[in-house]
Amino acid sequence: MSGFLFSEIVFGPVNSRRFGVSLGINLLPDTMKYCSFNCIYCECGLTAKDQDKHAKLYPTSIILSALEDRFKELNEKQLLPDNITFAGNGEPTMHPGFAEIIGRTIELRDTYFPASKITVLSNSTRLHNDSIRAALLKVDHNVLKLDAGTDHMFQAINRPVSSITLHDVVDQLTLFHGQVIIQTLFIKGKCNGIEIDNTSDEEISLWLEHLQKIQPSLVMLYTISRETPEEGLLKVSAEELEKIAGKVKEVNLNAEVYI
Repeated sequence: MSGFLFSEIVFGPVNSRRFGVSLGINLLPDTMKYCSFNCIYCECGLTAKDQDKHAKLYPTSIILSALEDRFKELNEKQLLPDNITFAGNGEPTMHPGFAEIIGRTIELRDTYFPASKITVLSNSTRLHNDSIRAALLKVDHNVLKLDAGTDHMFQAINRPVSSITLHDVVDQLTLFHGQVIIQTLFIKGKCNGIEIDNTSDEEISLWLEHLQKIQPSLVMLYTISRETPEEGLLKVSAEELEKIAGKVKEVNLNAEVYI
């Protein structure tokens, strides 16, 4: 499976299972995925080993112009989104103009859609960068990934393209002092001979320990909903997701399941 890619900077609004009527923002190339992970379940497909040689990012000025044009158009049509969501074809914080784009998006939102929330979906790999962390703290919802309890499962599921460990990710997430939403995709199966299951007792126990350190405002639990680029992967049932959510609530954290 090659994966699904967004072909424009601003797309939608679309109906999102987590964010209502969502206007999507893609800061990344429209011809390829560009990401610091190579997740086995990613709907955008697999991450190319030589991605840096081929990735052509939109200049910040072009992105800001596209945002203003689209915001103005939707405002005139009274098509007001619930959320302005940064996601797209990979990891949005990898765009060098990310912090500037977030600042300008906030200004445009306040002008055209003052009731809309700004959401960033990120894989938590760029949180060591002070400007990125500061930008994420400015938005209404920074939704950051934590898919495992052990580093072994983290490496097997998320397959970072550089040397980053689960411990690194958790340490950076604690710097948000609770002003963060954690998203976790639960999955089972077998991928390239490796057993995949982040729902085991060990994984859940350690994942809960990480959450208690991070103290997020909300934990979003979900599973795969589309075809995956790697074969042999299975959905986790709604019943099992609800059971895991119950364990999150037992440690006095908020949790929601999305099917």
